[in-house]
Amino acid sequence: MSEHAFSDAERAAVYRAIGERRDMRHFAGGTVAPEVLGRLLGAAHQAPSVGLMQPWRFVRITQGELRGRIKALVEQERLRTAEALGERTDAFMKLKVEGINDCAELWVAALMDNREPHIFGRRTLPEMDLASLACAIQNLWLAARAEGLGMGWVSLFEPQALAELLGMPAGAKPVAVLCLGPVTEFYPAPMLVMENWAEERPLGDMLFENQWGERQ
Repeated sequence: MSEHAFSDAERAAVYRAIGERRDMRHFAGGTVAPEVLGRLLGAAHQAPSVGLMQPWRFVRITQGELRGRIKALVEQERLRTAEALGERTDAFMKLKVEGINDCAELWVAALMDNREPHIFGRRTLPEMDLASLACAIQNLWLAARAEGLGMGWVSLFEPQALAELLGMPAGAKPVAVLCLGPVTEFYPAPMLVMENWAEERPLGDMLFENQWGERQ
């Protein structure tokens, strides 16, 4: 074992947070203490980012009327998605896809504007800024689970409409509506598995060696 490894208990806690993280849709209201919220945002800000560009921006939604307008945007896209699903429309409409009205905290995670000059690590893979933001969101998610708080990532919205609603400058792009707060319990498995919407695939299906499609 590496001399730099954490202790057994510390490693177990890290893997537990990863294994028990859930995309939550059911919240219990309440509040998130400022010091806890500070730790969560600090964890997000420590995420790796290509070229150290730190492209993430987080917008806290504290106005009830604005929260309602964001929920309306999500509902519009929920209906459009249902229509696009064809024979799975009815099943989709039965799913709970967000907890905007019930969560203690509502945040929007976005990519910053003026990203074009940042070419370190992005010249051939410009989407690495999005990957960096995703890392920040995952840090926030895992830290929330460690703090006993649930978090849900909502992606059902039209980005330009949400950007305009939040007064974002040209080039900035909202990527996630994040519901955060206390929950009554965490799902024992991913909600979409529990609702028979999808099945998890084993890791082995995703592993190749040397060439695409070749397995060990």
